[in-house]
Amino acid sequence: MYIADLHIHSKYSRATSRECVPEYLDLWARRKGIDLIGTGDFTHPQWRDELRQQLVRDEASGLYRLSGPAEELDFLQGKTPPDADGPLFLLQTEISSIYKRQGKVRKVHNLIFVPTLDDADRLSQRLELVGNLHSDGRPILGLDSRDLLEMTLDVCPEAVLIPAHVWTPWFALFGSKSGFDRLEDCFDDLSSHIFALETGLSSDPPMNRRCSMLDRFQLVSNSDAHSPNKLGREANLLSCGRSYSALKRAIETGEGLEGTVEFFPEEGKYHFDGHRACGCCLEPGRAIELDNLCPVCGKRVTIGVAHRVEVLADRPEGAAPADSRPFESLLPLSELLADV
Repeated sequence: MYIADLHIHSKYSRATSRECVPEYLDLWARRKGIDLIGTGDFTHPQWRDELRQQLVRDEASGLYRLSGPAEELDFLQGKTPPDADGPLFLLQTEISSIYKRQGKVRKVHNLIFVPTLDDADRLSQRLELVGNLHSDGRPILGLDSRDLLEMTLDVCPEAVLIPAHVWTPWFALFGSKSGFDRLEDCFDDLSSHIFALETGLSSDPPMNRRCSMLDRFQLVSNSDAHSPNKLGREANLLSCGRSYSALKRAIETGEGLEGTVEFFPEEGKYHFDGHRACGCCLEPGRAIELDNLCPVCGKRVTIGVAHRVEVLADRPEGAAPADSRPFESLLPLSELLADV
């Protein structure tokens, strides 16, 4: 069994730490016992250059490792076993697609995995014809999610696309502000090429399993880390081989996907309805009583994840398919210590 965190960001994404570089990612992954991590942001040309310089292809797995010993950084000296194997890296990026579909502006974030840096180069070259890849590690493209999937598979048939944090209001497949009610409305004729969904910090597997339309999808969880110390706050438990092909098979079939590690969804900033500026946070039932209007300013509240699940669910709370995979919810140690 090993732990995989497959959605992170580099220092080239907005609002990220300058420490999101390969050496720090390697060291924090070893500190937390994470065996496989995403690279984040492979569409950014400078980041891709750094990955080429600092990672080397691992012959046994076909994935990547840090090319040499991580720098001896003061804050980790003596805290990481010197002979510990570093994590493997999976080439991963997140694309923000903003486009119009069915008379409504859609804002959907999607994760993409590819096997090699050459594949990352080719896909980035195609995407650069659509929009600017230089300004942000998570580029914003006016590209329909369905067309993004088609382009990705055309460039690299072995690529994997997973809709990211699928319930969050503003940038997600089922988001209340710009999403869809069905995956098929988003990906049309290519829907059969989507095999997994990312739960996001504000939802957990039981919430997703209330929707029978999602039964065919594997559920994955990742940290979406913007700094190395956030690695592993959500993660996947895998028993498959440590290779791209085995990981792809686990995502597509569930073979070797043993479960997930979850944030408590109530801790996610989009779990309930509300207005941050007004300090208003409402459970779905209370929001409905108020006609989804903020009791402070009177304007419409942002409909959160719990409310959106309630709208689309066709099962009661606690109901789930018998073959649902186990999960465990954890409190971040740093937050526990801070509270104490």
